[in-house]
Amino acid sequence: MGHESANRRAVVVEDDKDIQLLLNRTLSMQGFDVVVAGNGVDGLARIREHQPELITLDLNLPDLDGTEVCRRLREFSNAYVVMITARVEEIDELLGLQIGADDFVTKPFSPRALGARITAMFRRPRSGTPDGGTAAVAEPAPVEPETPAVVADADSEATVHGPVRVDTESRTVHVGGNEIVLTRTEFDLLAAFVGAPRRVWTKESLLRRVWGDEWATDEHLVEVHVGNLRRKIRAGGSDTQIIRTVRGVGYGLVPPSSLS
Repeated sequence: MGHESANRRAVVVEDDKDIQLLLNRTLSMQGFDVVVAGNGVDGLARIREHQPELITLDLNLPDLDGTEVCRRLREFSNAYVVMITARVEEIDELLGLQIGADDFVTKPFSPRALGARITAMFRRPRSGTPDGGTAAVAEPAPVEPETPAVVADADSEATVHGPVRVDTESRTVHVGGNEIVLTRTEFDLLAAFVGAPRRVWTKESLLRRVWGDEWATDEHLVEVHVGNLRRKIRAGGSDTQIIRTVRGVGYGLVPPSSLS
């Protein structure tokens, strides 16, 4: 090999040869160097070897279930994961998201639509900053006490809200001193909340902020990820929940005066 490719890398884990070919072509046109694996064990090996930025993962593989592959790869990879399934039942969609996937698509899918969603994923703002993203227009927020909702840590990019400490520089989250592991999507969602602590976000505005304009109608995506965030914060050892549901509007942070 002459010189290292500047392209991003993708691993396709798929046993159907036709879909392998379709994904290979679609991702190559998106500027990815593509590696294909036909089963879960081989897929994990390719992911570990190539450390891709993107993984497409079929849910119904011949050896390991796709959800198990996703759980295992999350131990060593922070890549975007798109689950692909022929099952349309909501339980499969939820399961795919809850084990660390960033998105799901059902077969048959449009290569053009998949390409647009992948482009949107890689355009999303990182660490709560507006770089590369489209800032959402703020909705009116309720007036809160003069107590600052989020306290900035000196000499770091971290902010603290109740028991939760979010460090946007290292992209780490601690609950009561215990680090919790979030997917990229979950972190970006939490960063949006702590970046605008007094704001009440509509589901549409969160979709535009975190996922991009192409996904602005998929409100179910927000509900699932907020549920995952709440569950992980609770599992991290917090008795208090920092994300509140504002009925008829969306979500926001619990005012600091209500946190113990």
